[in-house]
Parts: sequence; C-alpha cells; structure tokens
Amino acid sequence: MIADVLAGNTESFHELIRPHERSVYLMALSLLHNEAEAEDAAQEAFIKAYRNLDRFRSESRFSTWLIAIVLNEARARLRRKQPALTDSIDDTSEGSVAPAQLTDWREIPSESLERQEVRTLIRRALASLPLAYREVFVLRELEERNVQETAETLGITIASVKMRLHRARLMLQKQLAPQLVSAAPARRRRFPWF
Repeated sequence: MIADVLAGNTESFHELIRPHERSVYLMALSLLHNEAEAEDAAQEAFIKAYRNLDRFRSESRFSTWLIAIVLNEARARLRRKQPALTDSIDDTSEGSVAPAQLTDWREIPSESLERQEVRTLIRRALASLPLAYREVFVLRELEERNVQETAETLGITIASVKMRLHRARLMLQKQLAPQLVSAAPARRRRFPWF
C-alpha cells in the first residue's frame, strides 16, 4: 500500500491508516487529556505521515512509525502549553502495597458508581505520571505493544523501557492503593484482610 501511495494513488493512504486511527488517537489522548487536542494531534500526525511517507523505512512496523509521529506531536503540544515541562526519571520513590480486586459480576448502581470513581482515580493517577513513564506505560499496558516496539517508538533502549515501566507501575501502585482502599470501604468491612 505504501508503494501505491508513493506512486500517486492518494486514496490508498486512507486504507493504509484506517486500522491505526484509533490507537493513534488514544495515544494522543493519553498524553494530552483533552479530546479536541487529541483529535488535532492525531490529524496532524496523519498529515505528517502522508507528507513524509517516502522517509518511512521498512525496518520497523508502520504502526510503530505512526505512533512515534503522534508521540512527537503530542509532546510538542505539551511543550507549547508548558514550556518548562521537565520530568525526572531518577525518582526512586517506592511503595509496597498489594493491589485490590476491583470487579464484581453484578451490576449494582452503587458499585457501578464506585467503578466510575475508580476509573477516574486511575485516569488521574496516569495523568500525574511523569511524561517519560506515562509514554512507556501507555504503549506497553494500554496499547499492548511489546518491549522492542516500545523501545523503537520512543527511541530508547529495551532496558530503559523495562525500568520506566517498572517505576511507572510502582508510582501508580503507591498513588492508587490508599485511594482505592478508601473508595471501597464496604468491601473492606466484608473482607478484613483487604
């Protein structure tokens, strides 16, 4: 399809990007936390991909290349919003809290509300992660990309991907565990070991 687009059949480009539209948008949304900004970033990423399609090297997957473009676009938008945005990757804060089981098979209104609150807590915790960790976490855990693809997309080593993912998990666990316990007091009473 890429060769077809490069040969002048511009309609093939839409077919080429169609399977990746959702993941590109979700990646932008996970970094920008604004639907309109994410749509703009995704659209700009597709335009840049089209303009630079002749630069695509088949050494990696097309989806990896697209995600790298949208990551760069989202980062640029974040820098424009917050010019002094810097995240330390040397944060060594750790916590050891066991995660809680959050699901229930019945749809009870109070528990549905509780799940919405938990989703909100998780979104906020993810948004509070330093950008370097959030990118790795989103690619590995939400986009379900493998370590090699994540490293290629971000332009970092495999060891860095593993280290950042581990630290991101620890930070999320440290931040979420106390909030999740307080968000589910009824369960705590039913199961004292929780």
